[in-house]
Amino acid sequence: MTRTPSPTLSDTVTPLHGEALTRRVLAAAGALRGRGVGAGDRVMVRGDNSLDYIVTLLALIHLDVSLVPVDHRTSPADTRASAEQCRARWLVGEGGGPEGFPADRVLDHRGLADTPSPEGPEGTGRSIDLEPWFGRRDALVLWSSGTTGRPKGVVKSGRAVRDNTLRTIQAMGYRPDDVMAPLLPFSHQYGLSVVLVWWLARCALLVTPYQRLDLAVARAVTGGATAVDAAPSTYHAVLGVVRRRPELLAGLADVRVWGVGGAPLPRPLAETFHRTVGRPLLDGYGLTELGNVALATPDAPVGCGRPLPGVDLRIVRPDGRPAAPGEPGEIEVRSPGLMEGYLKPDGTLVPVVDTGWYPTADLGHLDADGHLHVHGRNRAVHRLGFTLYPESLERKAENCGRPVKVVAARDERRGASLHFVVADPDGGEPRDWRRRLAPHLAEYEQPNAVHVVREFPLGTNGKVDNRALGELIGVGA
Repeated sequence: MTRTPSPTLSDTVTPLHGEALTRRVLAAAGALRGRGVGAGDRVMVRGDNSLDYIVTLLALIHLDVSLVPVDHRTSPADTRASAEQCRARWLVGEGGGPEGFPADRVLDHRGLADTPSPEGPEGTGRSIDLEPWFGRRDALVLWSSGTTGRPKGVVKSGRAVRDNTLRTIQAMGYRPDDVMAPLLPFSHQYGLSVVLVWWLARCALLVTPYQRLDLAVARAVTGGATAVDAAPSTYHAVLGVVRRRPELLAGLADVRVWGVGGAPLPRPLAETFHRTVGRPLLDGYGLTELGNVALATPDAPVGCGRPLPGVDLRIVRPDGRPAAPGEPGEIEVRSPGLMEGYLKPDGTLVPVVDTGWYPTADLGHLDADGHLHVHGRNRAVHRLGFTLYPESLERKAENCGRPVKVVAARDERRGASLHFVVADPDGGEPRDWRRRLAPHLAEYEQPNAVHVVREFPLGTNGKVDNRALGELIGVGA
């Protein structure tokens, strides 16, 4: 009889796996149940990455709650607003709850597995059971990125979450001997998806101090990482770490998957990383509303890869006709991972109308081999009689050798003025960057102004904070 490997969880020399992991998760579930947490309760979970966080996450899923992860760095006001909108019954995490949240409904997850349950210990011989949660319609409430407005509550069914996770495992070829070392918060969709891949692929998960990248990369080396996931901004910092500590490069030789997501991948970063590390960054495309849609893989590291097995994708021209290979248009997706809907301000669900194809409002094209190339959000601006897309301009501008963001501002005469912002840690002169940008842009795409910053302001999700960037350069949209 072949024994199914058990997931391994570690941020210490002695990892948790098999019976030890099960015992801790069930003990945490017992403690939570003893405090009154039960199936169907909507529970906000807030905390930084840790073994306690993962154990608590699994315990809550085992209890079949409606799970609402929130970033531990979210302000008290935003936490309170999220709790009110989703009608959270409990807040489980580090520290106290926001003002107005009932104190007796706030539970500290630290050491929860070591706290005796008022009901007594969980029975021996039991297993962690996630099946009821996978059958829940409101299994997960995620928050959209909020980089261009207030985040929206996206309700996902357990069925959709599991389906998308299994399709991701199939596409990427994850296997039980993989060691995953994510460098991102588990409270966001990307990080949570890695946790679910770990659990369903029955492999190993390293909990790294992702906000201390020198320590995190060293932990990935000593833990024998084979799969790393991070946002582009983190990979910029990883390159800095390995330049300062070149001995770490040899220890990363077994990493076969360098996944990247959460924000557009700048071409200069992709090229520099491949040249330095010897393996490509594997870009992907997904939405909170759909989960993963397309992923570049180790054997086909092109663009954002092909759609996941069983996920359909098409490119539609502005006139509604299908786009030809290489022709840009709006990305539309048909996927079993589609959300249930959005939360209303009063916490009730606005069901999504499934018409077959979900319009993403993102622009992209498919190449002749079916690989997806994403241009950015469909936020067209009109300038001098031309329709332009700022994120598409950014992809062109990055050929100058640095990351570039384009901020469009209203202009009564031109329709819009374009402010190109170059991230240059050396603080080059704007006129020099204007000269470098010029060859990569058409005449009508040239910047009205060029700004140079040492780095882009980032939100808690690792994406560029567009509003903060506009304030930094003194330009309002």
